[in-house]
Amino acid sequence: MYKLDLPVDYKEAAAIERRRRMEEERKSRIFNAKCRTIGVDMQAIGQQVTDKKQQEDYERKRELAFANDAVRNDKISQLIEKRQEADMRELNRAMNEFRMMHQQPDSRREFDLYDPDYLKKDKPARVSDDDPRCGVSSLQKFEGEDLNSKARRKYQQEQLREWSTEQKEERDQAERNQKTADRLYELKMKELDQRAMELANAEEDCRRAINMATKDYNNALARERDERERLKKQQELDDNMTEIANHVFGDVLTENPAVAQSAFGPHRVIPDRWKGMTPAQIEDVRRQQELQRQEKERADQEEKLRQAEWERQQNANARAGLLLEREMERKRRELERQQAEENRRLAKEQKGHLEFLDKEVYTNPPTASYFMQFNTSTR
Repeated sequence: MYKLDLPVDYKEAAAIERRRRMEEERKSRIFNAKCRTIGVDMQAIGQQVTDKKQQEDYERKRELAFANDAVRNDKISQLIEKRQEADMRELNRAMNEFRMMHQQPDSRREFDLYDPDYLKKDKPARVSDDDPRCGVSSLQKFEGEDLNSKARRKYQQEQLREWSTEQKEERDQAERNQKTADRLYELKMKELDQRAMELANAEEDCRRAINMATKDYNNALARERDERERLKKQQELDDNMTEIANHVFGDVLTENPAVAQSAFGPHRVIPDRWKGMTPAQIEDVRRQQELQRQEKERADQEEKLRQAEWERQQNANARAGLLLEREMERKRRELERQQAEENRRLAKEQKGHLEFLDKEVYTNPPTASYFMQFNTSTR
Protein backbone atom coordinates (compact mmCIF):
# COMPACT_ATOMS: atom_id res chain seq x y z
CA MET A 1 0.00 0.00 0.00
CA TYR A 2 2.35 2.72 1.25
CA LYS A 3 6.08 2.75 1.06
CA LEU A 4 6.80 3.11 4.72
CA ASP A 5 9.88 1.69 6.38
CA LEU A 6 8.41 0.44 9.67
CA PRO A 7 10.15 -1.92 12.14
CA VAL A 8 8.98 -5.57 12.25
CA ASP A 9 6.68 -6.50 15.18
CA TYR A 10 7.61 -10.09 16.08
CA LYS A 11 4.60 -10.58 18.33
CA GLU A 12 2.19 -9.60 15.63
CA ALA A 13 4.06 -11.71 13.10
CA ALA A 14 3.76 -14.74 15.40
CA ALA A 15 0.03 -14.17 15.78
CA ILE A 16 -0.39 -13.95 12.03
CA GLU A 17 1.56 -17.15 11.56
CA ARG A 18 -0.56 -18.92 14.16
CA ARG A 19 -3.78 -17.89 12.45
CA ARG A 20 -2.44 -19.10 9.12
CA ARG A 21 -1.56 -22.46 10.61
CA MET A 22 -5.02 -22.85 12.14
CA GLU A 23 -6.59 -21.98 8.82
CA GLU A 24 -4.57 -24.69 7.07
CA GLU A 25 -5.62 -27.27 9.66
CA ARG A 26 -9.26 -26.28 9.19
CA LYS A 27 -8.91 -26.68 5.44
CA SER A 28 -7.43 -30.16 5.89
CA ARG A 29 -10.39 -31.20 8.01
CA ILE A 30 -13.09 -29.71 5.83
CA PHE A 31 -11.70 -30.64 2.43
CA ASN A 32 -10.73 -34.25 3.46
CA ALA A 33 -13.42 -36.65 2.16
CA LYS A 34 -12.40 -39.47 4.52
CA CYS A 35 -12.99 -37.53 7.69
CA ARG A 36 -16.07 -35.62 6.58
CA THR A 37 -19.46 -37.15 7.57
CA ILE A 38 -22.12 -37.14 4.86
CA GLY A 39 -25.69 -38.47 5.46
CA VAL A 40 -27.52 -39.67 8.65
CA ASP A 41 -25.92 -41.01 11.84
CA MET A 42 -27.66 -44.41 12.22
CA GLN A 43 -26.10 -45.17 15.57
CA ALA A 44 -27.52 -41.99 17.08
CA ILE A 45 -30.92 -42.70 15.56
CA GLY A 46 -30.93 -46.22 17.01
CA GLN A 47 -30.06 -44.88 20.42
CA GLN A 48 -32.94 -42.40 20.18
CA VAL A 49 -35.39 -45.21 19.27
CA THR A 50 -34.24 -47.28 22.25
CA ASP A 51 -34.62 -44.34 24.61
CA LYS A 52 -38.11 -43.65 23.32
CA LYS A 53 -39.23 -47.26 23.86
CA GLN A 54 -37.89 -47.22 27.38
CA GLN A 55 -39.79 -44.01 28.04
CA GLU A 56 -43.02 -45.53 26.69
CA ASP A 57 -42.61 -48.64 28.89
CA TYR A 58 -42.08 -46.42 31.90
CA GLU A 59 -45.19 -44.39 31.14
CA ARG A 60 -47.30 -47.56 30.64
CA LYS A 61 -46.16 -49.03 33.96
CA ARG A 62 -46.85 -45.71 35.68
CA GLU A 63 -50.39 -45.54 34.28
CA LEU A 64 -51.05 -49.16 35.32
CA ALA A 65 -49.94 -48.38 38.85
CA PHE A 66 -52.27 -45.38 38.96
CA ALA A 67 -55.17 -47.55 37.71
CA ASN A 68 -54.57 -50.21 40.38
CA ASP A 69 -54.42 -47.52 43.02
CA ALA A 70 -57.73 -46.04 41.80
CA VAL A 71 -59.44 -49.48 41.93
CA ARG A 72 -58.24 -50.02 45.48
CA ASN A 73 -59.51 -46.59 46.52
CA ASP A 74 -62.92 -47.32 44.95
CA LYS A 75 -63.24 -50.56 46.92
CA ILE A 76 -62.34 -48.78 50.14
CA SER A 77 -64.91 -46.06 49.41
CA GLN A 78 -67.63 -48.66 48.81
CA LEU A 79 -66.86 -50.40 52.10
CA ILE A 80 -66.97 -47.11 53.99
CA GLU A 81 -70.27 -46.15 52.33
CA LYS A 82 -71.86 -49.52 53.25
CA ARG A 83 -70.70 -49.10 56.83
CA GLN A 84 -72.23 -45.63 57.00
CA GLU A 85 -75.54 -46.91 55.63
CA ALA A 86 -75.64 -49.67 58.24
CA ASP A 87 -74.90 -47.17 61.00
CA MET A 88 -77.68 -44.91 59.74
CA ARG A 89 -80.21 -47.77 59.71
CA GLU A 90 -79.26 -48.72 63.25
CA LEU A 91 -79.61 -45.10 64.38
CA ASN A 92 -83.07 -44.77 62.79
CA ARG A 93 -84.21 -48.01 64.42
CA ALA A 94 -83.08 -46.85 67.85
CA MET A 95 -84.79 -43.51 67.33
CA ASN A 96 -88.09 -45.16 66.41
CA GLU A 97 -87.91 -47.40 69.47
CA PHE A 98 -87.33 -44.37 71.69
CA ARG A 99 -90.30 -42.58 70.17
CA MET A 100 -92.57 -45.58 70.66
CA MET A 101 -91.56 -45.93 74.29
CA HIS A 102 -91.15 -42.35 75.52
CA GLN A 103 -92.96 -40.06 73.03
CA GLN A 104 -96.58 -41.24 72.88
CA PRO A 105 -99.19 -38.82 71.41
CA ASP A 106 -101.20 -38.59 74.63
CA SER A 107 -98.16 -37.23 76.50
CA ARG A 108 -97.86 -34.20 74.29
CA ARG A 109 -98.87 -30.74 75.43
CA GLU A 110 -101.15 -30.01 72.46
CA PHE A 111 -102.78 -33.48 72.38
CA ASP A 112 -106.14 -31.98 73.25
CA LEU A 113 -106.22 -30.24 69.87
CA TYR A 114 -106.35 -33.44 67.88
CA ASP A 115 -107.67 -35.91 70.49
CA PRO A 116 -110.18 -38.20 68.69
CA ASP A 117 -112.23 -38.56 71.92
CA TYR A 118 -112.35 -34.84 72.59
CA LEU A 119 -116.11 -34.53 71.96
CA LYS A 120 -116.85 -37.44 74.23
CA LYS A 121 -114.87 -35.90 77.05
CA ASP A 122 -116.18 -32.31 76.60
CA LYS A 123 -119.18 -30.72 78.48
CA PRO A 124 -122.38 -29.51 76.73
CA ALA A 125 -122.38 -26.00 75.35
CA ARG A 126 -125.09 -24.81 77.80
CA VAL A 127 -125.80 -26.46 81.10
CA SER A 128 -128.22 -23.91 82.54
CA ASP A 129 -129.46 -20.32 82.01
CA ASP A 130 -126.88 -18.85 84.37
CA ASP A 131 -123.96 -20.79 82.89
CA PRO A 132 -120.95 -18.45 83.08
CA ARG A 133 -119.54 -19.93 79.87
CA CYS A 134 -122.45 -18.59 77.84
CA GLY A 135 -121.26 -15.17 76.93
CA VAL A 136 -122.25 -12.85 74.12
CA SER A 137 -120.10 -14.58 71.53
CA SER A 138 -121.15 -18.10 72.54
CA LEU A 139 -124.41 -17.92 70.55
CA GLN A 140 -126.12 -19.94 73.29
CA LYS A 141 -128.06 -17.21 75.09
CA PHE A 142 -129.77 -14.19 73.39
CA GLU A 143 -131.39 -11.00 74.69
CA GLY A 144 -134.82 -11.85 73.37
CA GLU A 145 -135.01 -14.92 75.56
CA ASP A 146 -135.38 -13.05 78.89
CA LEU A 147 -138.50 -13.89 80.97
CA ASN A 148 -138.74 -10.51 82.77
CA SER A 149 -139.67 -8.43 79.75
CA LYS A 150 -142.88 -6.89 81.35
CA ALA A 151 -141.15 -5.86 84.56
CA ARG A 152 -138.26 -4.50 82.59
CA ARG A 153 -140.57 -2.47 80.33
CA LYS A 154 -142.47 -1.05 83.34
CA TYR A 155 -139.23 -0.08 84.99
CA GLN A 156 -138.10 1.62 81.83
CA GLN A 157 -141.35 3.65 81.61
CA GLU A 158 -141.03 4.85 85.19
CA GLN A 159 -137.43 5.76 84.57
CA LEU A 160 -138.43 7.72 81.45
CA ARG A 161 -141.12 9.58 83.41
CA GLU A 162 -138.62 10.57 86.09
CA TRP A 163 -136.17 11.76 83.46
CA SER A 164 -138.86 13.96 81.83
CA THR A 165 -139.80 15.53 85.18
CA GLU A 166 -136.18 16.25 85.98
CA GLN A 167 -135.61 17.80 82.56
CA LYS A 168 -138.67 20.09 82.96
CA GLU A 169 -137.50 21.27 86.36
CA GLU A 170 -134.01 21.86 85.05
CA ARG A 171 -135.38 23.88 82.10
CA ASP A 172 -137.56 26.05 84.40
CA GLN A 173 -134.63 26.66 86.72
CA ALA A 174 -132.44 27.60 83.75
CA GLU A 175 -135.04 30.13 82.56
CA ARG A 176 -135.26 31.69 86.01
CA ASN A 177 -131.47 31.86 86.22
CA GLN A 178 -131.28 33.47 82.79
CA LYS A 179 -133.82 36.16 83.74
CA THR A 180 -131.95 36.92 86.93
CA ALA A 181 -128.67 37.14 85.02
CA ASP A 182 -130.21 39.50 82.44
CA ARG A 183 -131.56 41.80 85.15
CA LEU A 184 -128.19 41.86 86.91
CA TYR A 185 -126.46 42.55 83.61
CA GLU A 186 -128.73 45.54 82.92
CA LEU A 187 -128.08 46.95 86.37
CA LYS A 188 -124.34 46.46 85.90
CA MET A 189 -124.39 48.19 82.52
CA LYS A 190 -126.28 51.18 83.99
CA GLU A 191 -123.75 51.39 86.79
CA LEU A 192 -120.87 51.23 84.32
CA ASP A 193 -122.40 53.97 82.16
CA GLN A 194 -122.84 56.23 85.17
CA ARG A 195 -119.27 55.54 86.22
CA ALA A 196 -117.99 56.26 82.73
CA MET A 197 -119.78 59.63 82.66
CA GLU A 198 -118.33 60.57 86.02
CA LEU A 199 -114.84 59.57 84.88
CA ALA A 200 -115.22 61.57 81.66
CA ASN A 201 -116.25 64.69 83.59
CA ALA A 202 -113.39 64.25 86.02
CA GLU A 203 -110.95 63.75 83.15
CA GLU A 204 -112.18 66.92 81.44
CA ASP A 205 -111.75 68.93 84.65
CA CYS A 206 -108.28 67.48 85.14
CA ARG A 207 -107.33 68.29 81.54
CA ARG A 208 -108.45 71.90 81.96
CA ALA A 209 -106.45 72.20 85.17
CA ILE A 210 -103.37 70.70 83.50
CA ASN A 211 -103.66 73.07 80.56
CA MET A 212 -103.90 76.08 82.88
CA ALA A 213 -100.89 74.90 84.87
CA THR A 214 -98.91 74.27 81.69
CA LYS A 215 -99.77 77.72 80.38
CA ASP A 216 -98.66 79.38 83.61
CA TYR A 217 -95.44 77.35 83.62
CA ASN A 218 -94.68 78.25 80.01
CA ASN A 219 -95.25 81.94 80.75
CA ALA A 220 -92.87 81.74 83.68
CA LEU A 221 -90.27 80.00 81.52
CA ALA A 222 -90.62 82.66 78.84
CA ARG A 223 -90.10 85.45 81.34
CA GLU A 224 -87.11 83.67 82.81
CA ARG A 225 -85.62 83.13 79.33
CA ASP A 226 -86.06 86.78 78.42
CA GLU A 227 -84.38 87.89 81.63
CA ARG A 228 -81.52 85.45 81.06
CA GLU A 229 -80.98 86.68 77.52
CA ARG A 230 -81.00 90.28 78.67
CA LEU A 231 -78.38 89.53 81.31
CA LYS A 232 -76.31 87.61 78.79
CA LYS A 233 -76.34 90.48 76.31
CA GLN A 234 -75.39 92.92 79.03
CA GLN A 235 -72.52 90.65 80.09
CA GLU A 236 -71.28 90.31 76.53
CA LEU A 237 -71.42 94.08 76.07
CA ASP A 238 -69.42 94.64 79.24
CA ASP A 239 -66.87 92.00 78.21
CA ASN A 240 -66.46 93.54 74.77
CA MET A 241 -65.90 96.98 76.20
CA THR A 242 -63.34 95.61 78.65
CA GLU A 243 -61.52 93.75 75.88
CA ILE A 244 -61.41 96.84 73.68
CA ALA A 245 -60.00 98.89 76.51
CA ASN A 246 -57.36 96.24 77.21
CA HIS A 247 -56.30 96.15 73.58
CA VAL A 248 -56.20 99.92 73.23
CA PHE A 249 -54.23 100.60 76.36
CA GLY A 250 -52.27 97.31 76.49
CA ASP A 251 -48.64 96.60 75.59
CA VAL A 252 -49.60 94.74 72.43
CA LEU A 253 -50.95 97.66 70.44
CA THR A 254 -48.64 100.18 72.04
CA GLU A 255 -45.68 97.91 71.10
CA ASN A 256 -43.82 98.37 74.31
CA PRO A 257 -40.38 96.76 73.81
CA ALA A 258 -39.88 96.34 77.52
CA VAL A 259 -42.41 93.54 77.70
CA ALA A 260 -40.25 91.38 75.41
CA GLN A 261 -37.25 91.38 77.75
CA SER A 262 -36.60 87.93 79.23
CA ALA A 263 -35.75 87.35 82.83
CA PHE A 264 -32.85 85.06 81.78
CA GLY A 265 -30.71 87.86 80.33
CA PRO A 266 -30.74 90.98 78.17
CA HIS A 267 -29.76 88.97 75.09
CA ARG A 268 -32.92 86.84 75.28
CA VAL A 269 -36.51 87.80 74.45
CA ILE A 270 -39.98 86.36 74.96
CA PRO A 271 -41.21 85.20 71.52
CA ASP A 272 -44.89 85.89 72.02
CA ARG A 273 -44.17 89.47 73.16
CA TRP A 274 -41.35 90.40 70.81
CA LYS A 275 -42.19 93.37 68.55
CA GLY A 276 -39.18 93.35 66.26
CA MET A 277 -35.46 94.09 66.23
CA THR A 278 -33.81 97.33 67.23
CA PRO A 279 -31.88 99.47 64.70
CA ALA A 280 -28.60 98.19 66.11
CA GLN A 281 -29.70 94.61 65.65
CA ILE A 282 -30.81 95.34 62.10
CA GLU A 283 -27.42 96.91 61.31
CA ASP A 284 -25.63 93.90 62.73
CA VAL A 285 -27.73 91.57 60.57
CA ARG A 286 -26.90 93.55 57.45
CA ARG A 287 -23.22 93.48 58.30
CA GLN A 288 -23.35 89.70 58.69
CA GLN A 289 -25.14 89.37 55.36
CA GLU A 290 -22.42 91.42 53.65
CA LEU A 291 -19.75 89.16 55.11
CA GLN A 292 -21.64 86.10 53.88
CA ARG A 293 -21.90 87.62 50.39
CA GLN A 294 -18.16 88.23 50.24
CA GLU A 295 -17.48 84.70 51.44
CA LYS A 296 -19.76 83.32 48.74
CA GLU A 297 -17.98 85.32 46.03
CA ARG A 298 -14.64 83.96 47.20
CA ALA A 299 -15.99 80.41 47.15
CA ASP A 300 -17.36 80.95 43.62
CA GLN A 301 -13.93 82.12 42.42
CA GLU A 302 -12.28 79.05 43.89
CA GLU A 303 -14.89 76.80 42.25
CA LYS A 304 -14.22 78.43 38.86
CA LEU A 305 -10.49 77.83 39.27
CA ARG A 306 -11.11 74.17 40.14
CA GLN A 307 -13.35 73.74 37.11
CA ALA A 308 -10.73 75.27 34.82
CA GLU A 309 -8.03 72.97 36.21
CA TRP A 310 -10.32 69.98 35.82
CA GLU A 311 -11.05 70.84 32.19
CA ARG A 312 -7.34 71.23 31.49
CA GLN A 313 -6.65 67.80 32.95
CA GLN A 314 -9.48 66.26 30.93
CA ASN A 315 -8.09 67.73 27.71
CA ALA A 316 -4.62 66.40 28.51
CA ASN A 317 -6.03 62.95 29.24
CA ALA A 318 -7.99 63.01 26.00
CA ARG A 319 -4.88 63.85 23.99
CA ALA A 320 -2.91 61.11 25.74
CA GLY A 321 -5.70 58.60 25.07
CA LEU A 322 -5.80 59.55 21.40
CA LEU A 323 -2.04 59.03 21.08
CA LEU A 324 -2.27 55.69 22.86
CA GLU A 325 -5.11 54.56 20.61
CA ARG A 326 -3.13 55.47 17.51
CA GLU A 327 -0.13 53.50 18.81
CA MET A 328 -2.31 50.46 19.48
CA GLU A 329 -3.82 50.68 16.00
CA ARG A 330 -0.33 50.78 14.47
CA LYS A 331 0.73 47.72 16.48
CA ARG A 332 -2.44 45.87 15.48
CA ARG A 333 -1.78 46.49 11.78
CA GLU A 334 1.79 45.30 12.21
CA LEU A 335 0.59 42.13 13.94
CA GLU A 336 -1.93 41.44 11.19
CA ARG A 337 0.77 41.84 8.58
CA GLN A 338 3.02 39.37 10.39
CA GLN A 339 0.16 36.87 10.72
CA ALA A 340 -0.58 37.13 7.00
CA GLU A 341 3.06 36.45 6.14
CA GLU A 342 3.12 33.47 8.51
CA ASN A 343 -0.07 32.06 6.96
CA ARG A 344 1.38 32.36 3.47
CA ARG A 345 4.52 30.55 4.59
CA LEU A 346 2.52 27.74 6.21
CA ALA A 347 0.34 27.38 3.12
CA LYS A 348 3.41 27.06 0.96
CA GLU A 349 4.89 24.40 3.24
CA GLN A 350 1.63 22.43 3.31
CA LYS A 351 1.38 22.55 -0.45
CA GLY A 352 4.91 21.19 -0.79
CA HIS A 353 4.16 18.41 1.69
CA LEU A 354 1.04 17.38 -0.22
CA GLU A 355 2.99 17.31 -3.46
CA PHE A 356 5.62 15.12 -1.77
CA LEU A 357 2.96 12.66 -0.59
CA ASP A 358 1.31 12.46 -3.98
CA LYS A 359 4.56 12.03 -5.92
CA GLU A 360 6.74 10.05 -3.52
CA VAL A 361 4.58 8.21 -0.96
CA TYR A 362 1.25 7.30 -2.63
CA THR A 363 2.80 5.43 -5.62
CA ASN A 364 1.51 1.81 -5.08
CA PRO A 365 -1.75 1.22 -7.06
CA PRO A 366 -3.70 -2.11 -6.52
CA THR A 367 -3.03 -4.94 -9.02
CA ALA A 368 -5.02 -8.00 -10.17
CA SER A 369 -3.42 -10.22 -7.51
CA TYR A 370 -5.03 -8.05 -4.84
CA PHE A 371 -8.49 -8.90 -6.14
CA MET A 372 -7.72 -12.61 -6.68
CA GLN A 373 -7.10 -13.26 -2.98
CA PHE A 374 -10.80 -13.02 -2.06
CA ASN A 375 -12.97 -16.18 -1.61
CA THR A 376 -9.99 -18.47 -1.26
CA SER A 377 -10.29 -19.41 2.46
CA THR A 378 -12.81 -21.18 4.75
CA ARG A 379 -13.97 -18.01 6.36
